[in-house]
Amino acid sequence: MSENISNTTGNQSKNSRKYIIMLVIFGIIIIVQGVFIYLNHQELTDTVSQRDATEEDLATTIQQLNDIRDELNQKIAEIDSLGGDISELEAARDEIQAALDQEQKQNSAAIRTLRGKVSGYEELLKRKDEEIQRLQSINEELLTENTTLKTEKNELSDSISTISQTAEELNSKVEMASRLKAENIEVFAVNKRGRERESPFRARQLDKLKVVFNIAENNVAPIEGKDVMIRIVAPNGQVIFDVERGSGSFMLNNKEEFFTANKEILFDNSRQQLTFEYENGSEYKEGSYLLEVYTDDYLMGRQEFVVK
Repeated sequence: MSENISNTTGNQSKNSRKYIIMLVIFGIIIIVQGVFIYLNHQELTDTVSQRDATEEDLATTIQQLNDIRDELNQKIAEIDSLGGDISELEAARDEIQAALDQEQKQNSAAIRTLRGKVSGYEELLKRKDEEIQRLQSINEELLTENTTLKTEKNELSDSISTISQTAEELNSKVEMASRLKAENIEVFAVNKRGRERESPFRARQLDKLKVVFNIAENNVAPIEGKDVMIRIVAPNGQVIFDVERGSGSFMLNNKEEFFTANKEILFDNSRQQLTFEYENGSEYKEGSYLLEVYTDDYLMGRQEFVVK
């Protein structure tokens, strides 16, 4: 009987150990499941946080890219107006626009790439600001130089105008100074026997009219051929002329005028003496006559004589 009691007690001890072991195993399982649940919750939390951080980084980066794109457009317009090179800025702007167009396809690696490019774009903008200042400085210098050149041009034009005016005045003075003058003009009446009489003289004593004068010395006038003409103006204001006796016409003050007689000479600045003899086809009327001496288109001298 005692043996049966011993067997019963042993069986109970074995059952108790098994129960305790099962409780321990169950507890371990619960603990392990709790750990897994915690780890899964923590991983989910980290994932959500990381996703939120990624989305925030993406939004910030995109905003920065939008701001840089707008600033690039401003710089492109400004540099283009200053005549600078805008190709680099246009390439950067197009690259940013392409990145913004692909916004939905960006991942964390792309965001990091864009973030790195943001710094590069900001550095590009900084360099372009310096280029804008340089171009503005160049344009200001060019404007100053242009203004100076215009002022100098105006001053030069004024100087040229003054010089031209002075040259014209000088040429006019030289022209006036180079004009020949008839001096010692004498008018004689010559009768048929060759006797000469000074004015006044009678018409019956005037078979021929003789005019004698010298050409005054003129060191300004060139040595050249001259056509010297005399005009005898009657008391009624008409010029005495006869084509058959060598009379003709010439231009005086853009108007055709008649001359009584002419002679072609070589002016040699020797105070040469010229003599004209003119035989009128009709008798001279009484009155005061005017003798005029011309060459080219100007008056060399004049002298009056009287016929009684």
